[in-house]
Amino acid sequence: MASKPGILTHWPWKPLGTFKWVILAPWIAHSTYSFLVKDPKERDLLYFLLFPLVMIRILHHQIWITLSRYLTAKGKNRIVDRSIDFEQVDRESTWDDLILLNGIMSYIVYMVSPEASHLPLWRMDGAVLVLVLHVGPVEFLYYWFHRALHHHFLYSRYHSHHHSSIVTEPITAVVHPFAENMAYSLLFAIPLYTAVITRTLSITTLFGYITYIDFMNNMGHCNFEFIPKPFFSIFPFFKYLIYSPTFHSLHHTQFRTNYSLFMPIYDYIYGTMDKSTDTRYEMSLLMKKEKERVDVVHLTHFTTLNSIYHLRLGFSSLASRPQSSSNWYLYFMCPITLSFAMLACFFGQTFVAETSVFKMLNMQTWVIPRFHSQYLNKYQRKTLNRLIEDAILEAEKNGVKVLSLGLLNQGDKLNKYGELYIKSNTNLKIKIVDGSSLVVAIVVNSIPKEATQILICGKFNKVSYAIANALCERGIKITTIYNDDYERLQSRISTNFKKNLVFPGSCAAKIWLVGDQFNEAEQKMAPKGTLFIPFSQFSPKKLRKDCFYHITPSMEIPSSLLNVHSCENWLPRRVLSAWRIAGIMHALEGWDVNECGDMMFSIHKIWEASLQYGFRPLKINHPCFNP
Repeated sequence: MASKPGILTHWPWKPLGTFKWVILAPWIAHSTYSFLVKDPKERDLLYFLLFPLVMIRILHHQIWITLSRYLTAKGKNRIVDRSIDFEQVDRESTWDDLILLNGIMSYIVYMVSPEASHLPLWRMDGAVLVLVLHVGPVEFLYYWFHRALHHHFLYSRYHSHHHSSIVTEPITAVVHPFAENMAYSLLFAIPLYTAVITRTLSITTLFGYITYIDFMNNMGHCNFEFIPKPFFSIFPFFKYLIYSPTFHSLHHTQFRTNYSLFMPIYDYIYGTMDKSTDTRYEMSLLMKKEKERVDVVHLTHFTTLNSIYHLRLGFSSLASRPQSSSNWYLYFMCPITLSFAMLACFFGQTFVAETSVFKMLNMQTWVIPRFHSQYLNKYQRKTLNRLIEDAILEAEKNGVKVLSLGLLNQGDKLNKYGELYIKSNTNLKIKIVDGSSLVVAIVVNSIPKEATQILICGKFNKVSYAIANALCERGIKITTIYNDDYERLQSRISTNFKKNLVFPGSCAAKIWLVGDQFNEAEQKMAPKGTLFIPFSQFSPKKLRKDCFYHITPSMEIPSSLLNVHSCENWLPRRVLSAWRIAGIMHALEGWDVNECGDMMFSIHKIWEASLQYGFRPLKINHPCFNP
């Protein structure tokens, strides 16, 4: 939002939220109906194609945001090497408002201008006219209008909203208040409407001009240098006709230079060209060749099919919120989702999803393009182990110090919490961390001191045994639902503390520690007001309204952990899982040990280290206590 919002700042359809696109429904229905029922000679192809043009524009913008985030996550491609926060993502989540506005304007012009109907596919004179009018009036008027927007009065009321993004992303280009975007739309309409009233406009010119504007806007704000040096060396005159991402990036950092739209010639003419433009351009190309050092890698994978859209490389507005199945519009994308899933399974390779920085550590998240359901299939284990091992070896090759295994990449049956890779690659320098010790520390420290009895259920593993040992040592009584689980604990609990194991069958405990395979029938056994605390990667389904559910072991991150603007799966903003934080702790402290297989790192040591570096446990939603 601008510092002093002016009139017509807010978009008129803001109250509609994600349902704002229903505004186009009458036109879409009428154009489709007309195209299907009218005689072929009376059909108007343009009227029918206006909505597909809108969808193509959305796809065009999404391709740019995905490409930009992927390239900047991989290494030093960033022109402005600063972090992006959730505030910017929220501010830019309305980037499709301009496309919706242009769609409405297109339908209105079509309705009120008879000259806009039945356009030919191509006319050369119309294309030349649009080109001349863009190079002349549009670029010239935009330059001076842009300079006016930087006057204090207009800047504080409108344009400061756009300039709130110092580090630009492609969609930053179209994020402006309603009044400002209306002015831009009218300006860009000059060539098109002139061609309409002179009856020289063609469908190809219309689509081509709009695509050109979107392409140049996205390129100028993508924050990585797109234009190779040989281009300007071979064609030096083009530096006056085509701007580069570096050129416009300087406008966002310097504010009073480089005002031009797409053609820098007006900045040269009127003396507003930033003197460092050429130098910064050269530096951006040099940075592109350097390979960024990576210290920590967190290896994760897809969860549900729709999780591909929740990645940082997917839909930025979804990535900035915890994963949810309540996004109704994703159901309409099922064909695309299924196609992508099939391609990922057959051809997908591990890729970099995001990069962050903390205490001089460069950290990346790598994603294995496989889904949760595939990890549960025993016939997929060989393929999954190969992909995980390849990622470990690639990280080793790149000099990564620590690799943490997230979600099911550390499955006991899959690879014995990563031990398989240590045994098959005895010369590995990289340390593999499964995060079990921090998981135990978070769960144990979530239990209030006044607690006297706790029930543990679900699939037992080394984490649950370690939790039980730690709680028994504190004098807390531990019980289970089933006798088999009780006997497993008997064999794992230290002799001195076995007296704190309570014979199974009693479900009176109000705190339940639950792991994988905790089912609906077991949930129904819990008394009213029970608090379920998971110790596994996945939280149980919330089936009881009279009980309380905590999320998977995780911690709030300190403010000094930068460039975090997406949520880790279903976790809240600026909250990371224990498995991911454990890898960071091992790298920060320089612990030269693997944490995998049956090995468990010091619970006390990693807990104290995480608190020392500013990580904080989450508050538990329960009326009886807070940790």
